[in-house]
Parts: sequence; structure tokens; C-alpha cells
Amino acid sequence: MTAESPELPLAAAFPDADRAQWQRLVEGVLRKSGVTDAAGAAAEDALATDLQDGIRIRPLYTAEDAPAAPGHPGFPPFVRAGRPEGTAVAGWDVRQRHADTDPRRTNEAVLADLENGVTSLWLTVGDGGVPVAGLAEALQGVYLDLATVALDPGAGFTAAAEELLRLYASSGVPLSEASGNLGADPLGLLARTGDDGALGAQLAAAVRLAQRCTADAPGLRALAVDALPYHEAGGSSAEELGASLAGGVAYLRELTGAGLGVDDACRQLEFRYAATADQFLTIAKLRAARRLWARVAEVCGASPEASAQRQHAVTSTVMMTRRDPWVNMLRTTVAGMSAGVGGADAVTVLPFDAALGLPDAFARRIARNTQSVLLEESHLSRVIDPAGGSWYVEQLTDELARAAWAFFQEIEGAGGQAAALRSGMLGERLAATWARRSQDLAHRREPITGVSEFPHLAEPPVHREPAPAPSGGGLPRVRRDDAYEALRARSDARLEATGARPKIFLAALGPVAAHTGRLTFAANLFQAGGIETVPETVDAESVGEAFARSGARIACLCASDAVYGEQAAAVAAALKSAGALRVHLAGKPGERREEFVGAGVDAFVFAGCDAVEVLSSALDVTEVA
Repeated sequence: MTAESPELPLAAAFPDADRAQWQRLVEGVLRKSGVTDAAGAAAEDALATDLQDGIRIRPLYTAEDAPAAPGHPGFPPFVRAGRPEGTAVAGWDVRQRHADTDPRRTNEAVLADLENGVTSLWLTVGDGGVPVAGLAEALQGVYLDLATVALDPGAGFTAAAEELLRLYASSGVPLSEASGNLGADPLGLLARTGDDGALGAQLAAAVRLAQRCTADAPGLRALAVDALPYHEAGGSSAEELGASLAGGVAYLRELTGAGLGVDDACRQLEFRYAATADQFLTIAKLRAARRLWARVAEVCGASPEASAQRQHAVTSTVMMTRRDPWVNMLRTTVAGMSAGVGGADAVTVLPFDAALGLPDAFARRIARNTQSVLLEESHLSRVIDPAGGSWYVEQLTDELARAAWAFFQEIEGAGGQAAALRSGMLGERLAATWARRSQDLAHRREPITGVSEFPHLAEPPVHREPAPAPSGGGLPRVRRDDAYEALRARSDARLEATGARPKIFLAALGPVAAHTGRLTFAANLFQAGGIETVPETVDAESVGEAFARSGARIACLCASDAVYGEQAAAVAAALKSAGALRVHLAGKPGERREEFVGAGVDAFVFAGCDAVEVLSSALDVTEVA
């Protein structure tokens, strides 16, 4: 375009479009697909998706949906970033986790990480990690004035902190140059273990560490407000946020009550959140967390400079699978990206094999390189708040913040974080949320790739050295794949005992076009429970011999509704005569249920059925056989 050329009119050349016009187009699509005859707003609502916490995702957002302006990066309410420059200058802190009990092996892994892109270390120390006495060996060769160290010390946080501080002194690093987190989190420990016998003493010890850091090591934070126990117990995003706020407020009360100013107290806290493969929800959660904490800090009298929340995001263990663990690389990539886009100060991408035991060197390399690609090749940190201005993300941030604030008020109304944990109120709420989500997982409304969808039975299992057992006794630790993992374990036991997995014969009826869809559906469903599928195209005359040849004791009919009307009853009867202990039919039976049941069909499988119940029942039958 030359200097004399007129400015491009872009959209100005097109007529204006409004929401009503878009809704009319939606109406037409829904009518043609046979979904609904809804019109106007009802047609738009038919495309909406319900999330946890009462949040409803609409299919279209416009400027009319934008909430109040979220402010500027680095200024209250810090929705857009905790610092004016965000992570645009140096990127976020790439923080790798280490939980090996062997100091020598930990040291080898630590040095490899630091030499290849990691900028800080997250060390499990004490029970379930490096012994406190082995911390010096684990950090041998580490430049403590350059590498940030965050401890995960459990109940032994005082001893671990003292040892780390001693290492700073012995290496000649002034405490004024030290950076990291000492990891004191008495309330998180209560959530993990359920043991509050020493809570008072632990809170007092955490306060003393905070006072020492304030006086001598301003770059060190003494306390971690770890929201992972609530996420890992099955809590929703709003519940995770609300519980973290309650924990942070409890620590502020303790710190200010011991004489620290509110600004210094705020600077002693680092918040830890889970990042999941739901990218927009993770982005909104981190943005909402900063907004919520800024409100708490404001009410407490903190200055704007001290009100910015320090965030450490960790890829979710709940989403990690034990079967087909390679898919975890994709999950953690999306989660890590979401954490960075959401503005986390530090991000930990867990290795893809973390659910199986201690990660190997390859898995750790992939984990750190995931972040390197996001930072160096995708340039995600070059833009401050990349999601800012998205009407959807802004609205989701607002709705999530409101839901989280309501839950925070419930916890405060119950007496605060410690009281809510002791009474069971918090645990019961999280358990109820997980029970609802478990139903979505069982019915495959929330699919798990490689587990409940597209399983690969023939893939050799991945083995890793067992990891130290985590602390327990408090809130449970759940995983999305728990129910399916139990089913697959039953199949594995059968394979080990007999040399073969349980089988189901898939009776494909009619031409290929008539049975392919439901045949694929049935194979996917039954393999999710570890049941090997044996498909064959048959009719009533040939099905008996084919079934006997398959070695299966249960069967499933697969065809179109039209073919079912012609052949299902006869084929089901022939299967029962051939010794089938149970006959399934893929699809909803409709008005012919009684006819099919009378002919020998025992169960119907279809999209949205309780897959876990179907598979468990099928395994029961094959085990009896």
C-alpha cells in the first residue's frame, strides 16, 4: 500500500451483524441436525456448556459481556499481571521438582536441569524426599546465588530451613541475595495428614522463620500457601481458590499477630496452584487468584506494592494417567502453556511418568524442554497477559472469582481454614464435588484419552522405580483415571493368571456401512475396561460357530437400527444358544426393548451410559466364567 493509497476499510465494507442474526443461523443448524427446534436465546442456550461451580460457558461472547475493566499489569487488582512487565523481561521461573531420597542421584538430576534451562529447584526434603542431612550433597555444585531454591519439607520445615540457611552461609552467599521459599505450610500439612496435634507449635515456628526472612533475607519467603491438597482431593477451581484464600488469611493473622507489618506478612507468602489441560479455566483461575488476593490484602491494609500475589503453578497430578502415559506430555504442555499465559511467576511441568514412580532422565528432559519451547520458540512470555481483552476469558475470570469468594466466605463462616479441616466441612465439600465429577468420568462425559477413550491394550506397560509414599491421613488424593485403572488392573490380573485377557465377541451385522460406527464405539468402550474385542461380521446362521471360535464368553451386537430390526433378535438368541453368558447391544433400544430382551439381550451400551458400571459387570461375568 503506497502513501497515496486510501486506508483499507476492512470490516467497514460489510453490513453490521448482530446477535439475533447469529442466533437465527444457529436455529437453522440445530433444526437440520435434529437437536432441537429452539429459537432465539433458547437456541443459543442449547450450545452452552455447564462447568463446575455453577459456571455456564456460552457459545458466543461479545463486548456486551465484558465485565468491569481488569486494570493494568502490575497494579491492583493485578488481574493482568503481578508486575508491570509481567514475565516479558526474563520469562517465568522454570521450576523443576525433585523427590528422590538419594542425595547423589538428586544432585545429578539437579545439575542436569540447571545446565539445560531450569532456573529454580523445588526439592522435597525430609519424609518422602532428600534427608535434611543430605541437602548439602544434593545441592553440591549449585550456585546458590543464582538458582532459586524452593523447599517442600513437610513437618520438618524448621530443620530443612536451618540447613538451607547454613548452606547459604557456608557457600559465602549473603542472605540478602538468597531467593526462594522455605516451604513452611502448617495448614497444608493438616490438610495432607489430618493431624493437628502440633499445629500451634508449627504455626509459631513458621512465624519465626518469616520474621527471620523479613529481617535478613528479603528474597526468601518462609511460607507456602499450597492449594494442591484441595485440588488433589477432587476440588473444583473455585474451591481450590477459596481454600487458598482462607489459608492465606490464616497466615496473615498469625504473622501480623506476632508483630510483622501487613506488607511484610504479605511478602512472606507464595501461593501454589494446579494447572490443568483445561487451558481457559487455568488461565482464568490464576488471573482470578491475583484479583482475590489483592482484595484480601487491600482490606487488611496492605500497600498496592505488597498486594501482588506470588504464584507457583504446577501441572495437575489429577489429570495424569498411568496407562498410555505418553499422552501426559500433551496434557502437561497445555497446562504449562496455560500457567504461563495466566501469569504464574514460577511454573513446574511434572514429567509425563510422574504417576508411575520416580521420573527417569528422559522424562525430566521432556518436562524442562516443554517450558523451553513455550518460552524460547513460542515466545509466550513476550506478551503481558496474552488472554487479556478476550471477552470469554474476562467473563470466566469474573465468574470464577465470584464463586471462589463465596466459598472463601463459607470457610471463614465455619471458623477459618483449620476449623473447616477439623470439622470435616472442607473435606465433605470436596468429596461431594469429586463424586459429581466421577459420574461425568464414568459416563465418559469427561473423556480421558488413552484410558476411557482410545485405549491401547497391546501397549507394553511403562515401569518406573517406586516413588516415596506421600504423606497421608488427611484429604484423599484422587486421579481422573482411578475407576478405569481399577478395571484395567482386574484385566491385568486375569492376563497374568491365565495368559489371556477377558474377551468380548463383537457381532457385526449387515453391511460395513451399517455396523462400522457402533462396532468402533463398542470396541473403544470395552477396551477401556481391559476387555479384548474380537469382531466378526456374522448373521444368525454363522454367529454360533464364530462365537465359539473367538474364545469369548460374552458378546455385543453392532449394527444400525434398521438392521437390528431385521436380525438382532435372531442373532441374540443364537448367541445364547451358543453359550454366551451375556449379550449386549450397542445403541439405545427405543421401543423394541422388550423384544430384544425377550430374545436374549441382557444390556444396552450407548453414548452416555455408565461405562464403569457396564465394564465392571462384564468383568464380573467373565471372571465367573
